[in-house]
Formats: sequence, structure tokens, C-alpha cells
Amino acid sequence: QTILCLPRSFEYSQKNAVLVPMAALGVGGMLVYWLRSRHKIKTIEMGDGWWASGERPLKGKEDESIRPFKIETSDKEIEDLHRRLEHARYAPPLEGAAFHYGFNSSYLQKVVAYWRNQFDWRKQVEVLNKYPHFQTTIEGITIHFIHVKPSYVPHGRAVQPLLMVHGWPGSFYEFYKIIPLLTEPAGHGLNEGDVVFEVICPSIPGYGFSEAPHQKGFDTIATARIFHKLMNRLGFKEYYLQGGDWGSRITINMAQMLPQSVKGLHLNFVFISRQGLRRMISVMLGAYVPWLVGLTREDVRRTYPFIQKNIYELLRESGYLHIQATKPDTAGCGLNDSPVGLAAYILEKFSTWTDKSFLHKDDGGLESKYSLDELLTNVMIYWVTSSIVSSMRFYKENFSKNPGLTADARVGVYVPTGIAAFPQELVHTPHAWAKEIFKNIITYSYMPRGGHFAAFEEPKLLAQDIMHFVRKVEQL
Repeated sequence: QTILCLPRSFEYSQKNAVLVPMAALGVGGMLVYWLRSRHKIKTIEMGDGWWASGERPLKGKEDESIRPFKIETSDKEIEDLHRRLEHARYAPPLEGAAFHYGFNSSYLQKVVAYWRNQFDWRKQVEVLNKYPHFQTTIEGITIHFIHVKPSYVPHGRAVQPLLMVHGWPGSFYEFYKIIPLLTEPAGHGLNEGDVVFEVICPSIPGYGFSEAPHQKGFDTIATARIFHKLMNRLGFKEYYLQGGDWGSRITINMAQMLPQSVKGLHLNFVFISRQGLRRMISVMLGAYVPWLVGLTREDVRRTYPFIQKNIYELLRESGYLHIQATKPDTAGCGLNDSPVGLAAYILEKFSTWTDKSFLHKDDGGLESKYSLDELLTNVMIYWVTSSIVSSMRFYKENFSKNPGLTADARVGVYVPTGIAAFPQELVHTPHAWAKEIFKNIITYSYMPRGGHFAAFEEPKLLAQDIMHFVRKVEQL
């Protein structure tokens, strides 16, 4: 019997000799895969889209040509504007209201008088056309952008492509003062001559001279994809990104979508919607033992009292958001029809988003930071293109879904990141909170002054911070 069992036990041990190493190999393989997947960078699917009227044509390739574009005006356009300005109606403000109830109508009448009698739109069109404008068709709609190259590049110096994206209620015009500082730094008293850029500033679809989407669902992820396609069409394989407001979220999505194409991401606005126990503990302890939760004294100064600065002030400044995120077309009808209403709606943001204390000023402090020519040029870009409604719809498309369920909600940002924290920004995001999303922060700067419209208000400060960030990335 023992002799009969020998072949069986030999066969069994042979099976074990094969199965055990195979099992070990399988478990080991799974362990290696798990360890590798932990370190694998998650990205947003690039996908595709079609935003023109009707269905996408089954045949035929999209026209990928880059077409020179020039902004133009006419007597008819200016006469229509003047007629509307002359027939505006005003409601008197409450005594001592300043900007606490919104745009003060007494000051609004002064702005409109300047607009009607002194503002020269033809001259401002010449200013707008001083940089090269282009249009191209992407995903069925016309995309407008300016592309400015340095006039002189020292021998051996690499020119860095930089895509700068605006927000609402701004436009590509916000970057007109910062562009020469980035493309010709040595000629503008900046010591960062070793970093030179060529700058591309597109208009978000539905803003200014970029065609509005004709289909529902056009969000920041769709915009990110279109801008990647634009940079690719211009021949860039790698490039830097910069953004504030919507431009911040769009460029973040670009970094999440194609991190291999993004050399670095620079932001002057960071809003983190993720909450949780960790954040709650940080908020509760931050005012008393900030060092324990990674906050600095400057973070404490900018963040507390927390309820006032992060809830009350934010609610006061975000009423427009609730309208635009739900029923944008209703309010948009009036704004698209009335240049005076449009100016009040847009310029009020350039007051309190530049400095919260401007609420207490009868003129909203507008002319202490900007000229009326600058402010009205931005308003005119919305007026002549009839783009206020489509720009407002961008909120509806981005806030109509649960933010925790969007494609970018649980994807970190792994590209080198620079953050410029301006003291008058709508919300302050400390470095300790930012690194929950941004896994590779290279520079974090507490800017000495300035608010939401950084490139428009403090172009030199922002340019210096961008250059400082890019130099560090290039040295990595």
C-alpha cells in the first residue's frame, strides 16, 4: 500500500511545486500592481465635444487654420450706444449708501456721462489691436486669442510659452499691462531677464470674440480641452499656464487632463471646495495654535475671524453667482439690452473684488486703481459682442452638478505649481490647505497688495512672481 501511495504523493508534491510558486507570483504581481497604482497619477479623460449648432458632421475634417483677426467698429455701433446711454433711467441711491447696496447710482451717472461724452471707443479699438489677434475653429466654434512674441531674444535664451486665462467679468484685455513685462522684461526694469515668454491669451468661449457654445454642458473641462487643442495647433508640446477666477479652474483642469504637457501652473486664485474633519480641525485650532495645523501668522490674519471672512463676506459678494448658476438668461436679457445696466453689473465687481473696503466709498474706489478708459474698454468688449448672457451661462454649466461628483473632484494636481496669494482676494487659501490638492507646490507667495484682478491691478507684482516661479521650475 505504501508503495502504491508513492506515485500519488510524488504527483501531489509536483503539483505543489508548480502551484505554490505560481500563487506566490500572482500575489506578488498583485502587490506590485497595487504599489504602482498608488503612485500612478490620476488624470481627467480628455474626451471630445461639439459645440456648434446641430449635430456634428459625419464627414469632413475641421478647418484647423489660424486666421488673423482685427477688432473693428462702426458709426452705427457707436450711435446706437450713445442713444441708449442718453435715454437711461436712474433710481436715486439711499443717503450714505456708498456701495453697500451695489453700484451707487449717483456715481453711475458720472461714469455714463464720461462714457457718452469723453470715452473714445475708436481709440480704444486701436489699443486693443496693438497686439496680434487670431481666430481658429475648435470643436465647431470660433476661438479668439492674442499671441504676443518677444521682439528680441538674446542668443541661447529659451522662450517659454505661457497661456494666460481670464475669468468673469474680465476678458483678454485684463492682460494688456502684464504682457510687455513678460515678453520684454529687461525693457521694463525687471531683473528677471533670464526668463522670457511668448504669451497666448484666449477668450473663453462665450466671452468677447470667442463664439458662444450652441449646446448645453460647456464647462471648464470642455474649455480646458479646447485650450490644449489650441496650444497643440500652435505647435507647442509643453507650456506654462496661468490663471485667476475661472482661468484658475480652467488651467487646473488642463493640468489634471494632460500633466505631461504642462511645465508649470501659476495661479493667483485658489478656491478649495473639499471639506472634511481635517479641515474642520484646522479651522477650529488655527486661530489659537496655528503652528499645530500648519498655518502661519499671515494665514491667521487673512483667514480670521473665520465666520466673517469666509461666510458673511463671501455671501455678500456671491449673490450674482446664485443668479448665474440657476437662471442666467433672465437677468442677462436686461444686461444685454442696457449698456448702463451692464456697466453697473460689471464695474461693481471691479470695486469690491479689488478691495473690500471700497464698499464704504461713494465712487467704489474704482478710479483709485483703474482709469475709466480701462474699465469701460472691458465693458465694451461684452457690449459689442453681446456676450454677457453666454458668459453668465458658464456658471450654470459648472454649478449645475454636485461638485463632489465632477470628473476633476478627486483628481490631484501633480505638475509644478506656483501660488500668488493676494491680500484682498475673495478668499484666502493657506499653503497647508492648498497642498491637499496641489501635490507639487514650488512657490507660495504672500503678495503685499492687490485683489482679485491681479494682472489688471498689479501687473508688475504678478509678473515678478510668475518669473520667480518659472525660474525655479527650470532649475529643477
